[in-house]
Amino acid sequence: MLRVAVPNKGSLADVAIETLKEAGYRQRTDSRDLIISDVDNGVEFYYLRPRDIAVYVGSGELEAGITGRDLMIDSGAEATEILSLDFGKSTFRFAGPTEKNFSMSDISGKRVATAYPGLVQQHLADLKITAKIVRLDGAVESSVRLGVADLVADVVSTGNTLRQAGLKIFGDPILQSEAVVITRSGSKIKPELDVLIRRVQGVVTARRYVLLDYDVQKTFLEQACAITPGLESPTISPLQKPEWVAVRAMVLREETNNVMDQLWAIGARGILVTDIHACRL
Repeated sequence: MLRVAVPNKGSLADVAIETLKEAGYRQRTDSRDLIISDVDNGVEFYYLRPRDIAVYVGSGELEAGITGRDLMIDSGAEATEILSLDFGKSTFRFAGPTEKNFSMSDISGKRVATAYPGLVQQHLADLKITAKIVRLDGAVESSVRLGVADLVADVVSTGNTLRQAGLKIFGDPILQSEAVVITRSGSKIKPELDVLIRRVQGVVTARRYVLLDYDVQKTFLEQACAITPGLESPTISPLQKPEWVAVRAMVLREETNNVMDQLWAIGARGILVTDIHACRL
């Protein structure tokens, strides 16, 4: 059976489990369960600490896993990303005291506190910058004030926590992270894993898109199709009124209202939006 690791807790766990459920896989209903066998689909799911998943996958003990891109890189495991999942997004940045105007060249020789030493060390090595990494498990933003470090490298959302600690962001992002499906580097993808990837990709796509249906006069069809080109081409069907047609296309969920406004402005009517629960593209 295909063996797949799933986060057992943390910000990735619930969405990862829900994604697999929507993809048609059996998942645990009791948080104390460590292994679930989905015999019908030929998959065993192992519920592990998110930080450990890349290690198990990289060692070849498990064929695939869901974890954060940041955790995979930080682990240094022989694992590679095969599918991004569009949730659990985070941004890693450098930050230093507000009274100093740090630049990337100023990092050399400094103490950098982080909960992701492997990730930060690799990033600095890529930039040919040498610094001392101070590993902390939490409250990284307090390290400068307490004299443990000169700078920090941490996850940033709004930046409020850093500002409250007297720090400000500088330099380009270290990493844009999100949940990903990983497998062992250089390994051949099994047919069961290929199926899982297609199923999960269908769920991810379905969450990003909606199905848009509308009626429009043929005179404005070209303009309408420019607004809703779809993934390959919109579907166009004749209506009882010979001068009108019905159009169906997939559009990005985040752009739905803007697209509807544009269609209405050119005379489209009967505009309907439908959720997509699964797809194969």
